[in-house]
Parts: sequence; C-alpha cells; structure tokens
Amino acid sequence: MAEFTLLKTQDRARRGRFTCAHGTVESPLFFNVGTQGAIKGGLSAEDLKNIGCQFELSNTYHLHLRPGDEVIRGLGGLHRFMAWDGPIITDSGGFQVFSLSELRGIKEEGVTFRSHIDGRKLFISPEKSIQIQSNLGSDIAMAFDECVANPSPREYVEESSARTTRWLERCVRELDRLKAAGGCINTGQVIFGINQGGTYGDIRVEHMKRIRELDLPGYAIGGLAVGEPVQVMYDIIDAVQEHMPSDRPRYLMGVGTPSNIIECVARGVDFFDCVMPSRNARHGKLFTWRGTLNIKNAGYIGDSSPIDPGCSCPVCSRYSRAYISHLIRAGEILGLRLCVMHNLFFYNELMAAIRAAIELDEFDRFRREYSQLLEQRI
Repeated sequence: MAEFTLLKTQDRARRGRFTCAHGTVESPLFFNVGTQGAIKGGLSAEDLKNIGCQFELSNTYHLHLRPGDEVIRGLGGLHRFMAWDGPIITDSGGFQVFSLSELRGIKEEGVTFRSHIDGRKLFISPEKSIQIQSNLGSDIAMAFDECVANPSPREYVEESSARTTRWLERCVRELDRLKAAGGCINTGQVIFGINQGGTYGDIRVEHMKRIRELDLPGYAIGGLAVGEPVQVMYDIIDAVQEHMPSDRPRYLMGVGTPSNIIECVARGVDFFDCVMPSRNARHGKLFTWRGTLNIKNAGYIGDSSPIDPGCSCPVCSRYSRAYISHLIRAGEILGLRLCVMHNLFFYNELMAAIRAAIELDEFDRFRREYSQLLEQRI
C-alpha cells in the first residue's frame, strides 16, 4: 500500500503527504541514510526519532553481503532488526554494483560481480534484487537499474536505458509473484521506478514517458550527482519533471547539499537522500543556518558557543564548539556521534522549514535567502 497526496504547490515546489505500510510522512523529505542498518557515527533508531527523521534508507547490496538478507528475514525483517518502527526505503544495489566497474560484468540476465569484502563471485538480477528487498521488508523497494558514468557514449546510454526499462518490468512482475505466493515480510511493500539516461535530456524524457506507463506508486531520477556540473543536473531535472506523474512522489537519488535540495524542491522534487550530512560530519564539517564550518579549525578550540546558536538540536543545546573540537582532535568517538547528530538534525529541520515555507507561500523568499547562504563557508 502506498498513497501520495499533493497538499499544496508554489510554482513547481510541492508540499505533500505520503502514506506507506509503516506510517505517514510529510514531504519534501530527506531519507536518513543508514547504509548497513545504522547511521555511520553511532546513531540508534531512538536517536533518529529524536532528530526528526521520518524515513530511513538502507542498502540492499551491503545487507545482502552481511549479515545476509535471509538472516534479517529470519529475525523478522529490517524494521525489527534495527528497532526502527518508521518507514524504510531500500535501494536496489544497482549503484553499488555498477560502481565496481572493474569487478563486474553486465548481461541482460543481470550483473555478475565480485564482493568488495572478500572477492567472492556474486550475481544479482532484477528478480534477485527484489527477493533481497522482500526479505528485508522495506516499505519502498527500488527497481534494479544501471547507473551509467557521466558522460557516457550516447549509443551505450540508449541501450542501457532500454535495458533498465526491461529490468523494471521484471522487478514489478517479481514483487507481484512474491506477494501472490505469500510469506512476504511486508505485504505493503511497493516498487519505485528509476529514470535513467545519463546527461542526454531527450533520452531521459523518453525513458520517463516509457516507465510512467507502468503506473507505479512513485518515480526516482537516478544517475545524477555523479560528477556532472550541477547546472547539468538541474537542466535534466527541468526536462524530466514535467513528464513525471503529478500525483506520485518524485525522488532525486543521491542529492545533495542544502542548496541542491532547495534548488531541486523549486524544480518539483519531493524526496531526497545523501550520505553528505553524516560523511561530512565525520570529518568535522558541520552545517549551520549561516553556512558550513570546520570544527577542526583552530579558532574553535576555545569557543564556548554552540555549533549553531540558532539550532535546537540535542548537541547545540548542551555542548560547545570548544568541547566538540576537542573530541574530534582527540579522536574520541563521541565527537563523531555529536557531529553526525547535529548534521542530520539540520537536514531534517531544513526539510521542515521548506515545508512550512511552501505552506505559507513563502518558498520563493526562503530560496532567495538561503540557497546561496547555506553554500558559504564560515
């Protein structure tokens, strides 16, 4: 089961509500990335609740390798495994598999590759990807697709997009088969299709027109933010979004900075995910409403102020820049945890502020005030 309600628009910016098997969430929203069933940086499911997380994202490829999707199924599914009762989305494993360019081979049947952990030979097909995601019991299962490098030759991108369409059709049939057979961990699990086409706007548009005929509960734009100029990404979104069903959520995969998110909401995107807030945090790079700061800088060693005086997160309400700077410099794990907690709180608060701005017809003002400001370095 899945239902998306478009509540309000301001130009192309959209305020919506999405209901799935494990709850109702408000959009635009950010999927908090817990690759292996946990946020890197020591955050628990309880922490996610405390920082405003609505939706958690886990990685099919990594959980298939360890502990194994069959193990997780035997323990009651990913929700029970990680003690998270909110919605979960799982990616298909496609991006991770295709990033192993020297370790894999692509055929119509699927992809043969070698594990990055121990080198053993593995095979994932569209059907296998859906079987893994069914064992995990996520609310949204992403279709198995090919993420091509940007730029790639036009002829190859056309062939790849056509194959991605065929793989999507196989994913849909496999989930239908699994549900009909009974025994699914999450009988309400749904599939989102993924638009591909590299940086060729016309291929992107034709691919979107084709996959929307499958009448899926939601659609994603994949294969962007992988090295192409940011304006190229925006141009692709501009080209594709008008051909995406207006009554279904639109998910931009792997994006991005706070400014990217604001600019893409302005282009009609509803859902986002990115490892940036947690990855940057682990290197001491923190997001604030006045831009980003590097807590490793010497100027923060004796600074008694919070990371962001305007932030109400559990970190800013209790700890100083000086303390967090000390923890990071000393290599204390608590420093990583506090930085990750702050950054994820910031991202979830950013999405809440965007939603409020759309509701009040103030999103244009919000965009003008913050899109460039949040890119600045303090």
